[in-house]
Amino acid sequence: MFDRLHCFIAVVEKGSLSAAALELGMAVSSVSRKIDALETELGSRLLLRSSRHVVVTDAGERFLPRARNILAELAEGKAAVQELDSEPRGLLTVTAPAAFGRLHVAPAIAHFLQRHPLLEVDLHVSDEIVDLAARRVDVAVRAGILPDSDLVASRLALQNRLLCASPAYLARHGWPTKPEDILHHHCLTVYGRTSPRGWWTFEGVNDNQALPVKGPLRCDDTDTLLHAAIGGLGIVHLASWLVSDAIVAGQLVPIFPPAPAQSASRPVARGLMESAIHAVHMPGRSNQAKAQLLIRSLREYFGDPPYWERAISAAGIAAPA
Repeated sequence: MFDRLHCFIAVVEKGSLSAAALELGMAVSSVSRKIDALETELGSRLLLRSSRHVVVTDAGERFLPRARNILAELAEGKAAVQELDSEPRGLLTVTAPAAFGRLHVAPAIAHFLQRHPLLEVDLHVSDEIVDLAARRVDVAVRAGILPDSDLVASRLALQNRLLCASPAYLARHGWPTKPEDILHHHCLTVYGRTSPRGWWTFEGVNDNQALPVKGPLRCDDTDTLLHAAIGGLGIVHLASWLVSDAIVAGQLVPIFPPAPAQSASRPVARGLMESAIHAVHMPGRSNQAKAQLLIRSLREYFGDPPYWERAISAAGIAAPA
């Protein structure tokens, strides 16, 4: 049955019996016989065949997605059985936000694959929030505040934002002494989309609402804002995981002392500090054991507190008295 389904899908995708036979490494007559047997079993014609091409019938169009789902379920079933082995194997599909994915998830997954050489990972790095079911994604790493959903979420690290500027900018324009002072500074802000909750927001200031900052540059890419700040153009309010390398290198300076690094396992009150890095997955998937293995590996690689927070603390940079 499954060989017949493979043949049917290959013929539809390749557009001819000969192309499908070449793809499957079979004789054209063998492919034709399997299609005949499938049509006999279903009691309906799926393909109209000629020597040059095939046409999918209405019945074939209706059966095609079901055939693909049957084979996909079979693949997941095989993966579930293989997870009983001592060494995990198979494919995991992972998504992560663009900047965080490049800086932190990709190195963590490289470490994960070195420890589990029979596993493979398809990593999709994008700021698009994907539908895990539609894209058959096993684990999605997401930064920010999670909306309510049926997904299972595991917090990997808290997400803090730091107000930073280059030493050159602060030498030219002075050092703000309180959050309200940045209203008189050049601030580099997001353009083209709603700013995430917590940007330009400081506890106890402006009723905990974002300050109406202004500046010479607005951009929809946080990497660009980071490099503009390093170049001395203005002040940024970015996640600590994004600015940590620049702070350690002395390219940026935290304007206010960073908050003490906190444990991701510590309960956090809803409010300014509820933003975090999470790994989410769908319950009940056949790849759930491998997904949990990856999530544990990510948490272990990042550390608690995460290594970027520890690096900032170790830099010991503080505002002038």
